[in-house]
Amino acid sequence: MLSSSSSSTSSLSNHSQNEIMVKTRSPLLAVLHCVAVVPLILVSIAEIVHAGGNAGLSYDFYQQTCPQVESIVRKTLLPVFMSDPRSPAAFLRLFFHDCIVQGCDASILLDNNSGEMASGKNFGIRNRELIQMMNSLLEVHCPGVVSCADIIALAAKEAVAFSGGPCFDIPLGRKDATVSSFLRADAKLPSPKDGVDRTLEIFSSKGMSIEESVAILGAHSIGVGHCLSIVHRLYDRKERHRDYNMDHGFEIMLRLKCPYKVPLSNETFVANDLTSLIFDNQYYKDIVSGRGLFTVDSEIALDPRTASFVKMFAEDQEYFFRSFSMAFVRLSSSVVLSTGEIRRVCNRVNAY
Repeated sequence: MLSSSSSSTSSLSNHSQNEIMVKTRSPLLAVLHCVAVVPLILVSIAEIVHAGGNAGLSYDFYQQTCPQVESIVRKTLLPVFMSDPRSPAAFLRLFFHDCIVQGCDASILLDNNSGEMASGKNFGIRNRELIQMMNSLLEVHCPGVVSCADIIALAAKEAVAFSGGPCFDIPLGRKDATVSSFLRADAKLPSPKDGVDRTLEIFSSKGMSIEESVAILGAHSIGVGHCLSIVHRLYDRKERHRDYNMDHGFEIMLRLKCPYKVPLSNETFVANDLTSLIFDNQYYKDIVSGRGLFTVDSEIALDPRTASFVKMFAEDQEYFFRSFSMAFVRLSSSVVLSTGEIRRVCNRVNAY
């Protein structure tokens, strides 16, 4: 890992002495980007910024070199979010799939036959071209300064805020990877059949606690799932035995949406929860009631290691927002590249 320079370390320390303001609002007010919000939640993240794996990142990384970076990203995304209500979920998934494989390094954006996008686990990933659009704008204002990896992280953060979720800061200064492997993606990314054990293993490898692991799954609060990812729960006897807590009415609805063991199309989808366009704690309320869409959703509501956090998040949205914010920062700050580059074009290395 890259050792922090004295300036980066100082910046992180200074920020950690303060507290990140995590603010909640309706999706409509979110377009004002947390200008007027109630209530105000103060989240201390000293333990995160001092934890291992975030060397080189700081909250004022672009203060001198590209101070308008967040404003440019935000203004570019607003019309995208307004015209495509499912776009925020797509940016969150892009962020997650980038960070899980080998850290938040924009390796998922590299186009080559053996890259991460060749992995079947990246089915349905979209909005990669919008990251490039923002990169092109930033290259005009701050050429060769802002990494594609930071743009992905910022886009995901803005997606949460726009959808009505918490508003929080993240440290910046990530480098872009020069390699991308579908084999690594196959090995690292979760499968739709993965349960709580594998999920906790994945997030633990990123330095995340059990509470943070359950909180980051709250990203399922927005977006949809494809039949391809859930039919095993409906038509595989072994898998159905694992899902004995599935609400009967919910199961009937899923069977109507996904009537075939082998889906005839990848286009059919089911909303992740009852408020799939709003980032809230409805996801946890649903899974407590047996309406979890994915295998892991059902299991975390029952597993003794995770059930108490699910219950707390279902009962207290502000507590969930606080935990999610900390989990997001933790994930976004793990496995920072010690070497890398600032790509001029996000889908290819500079030496291309």
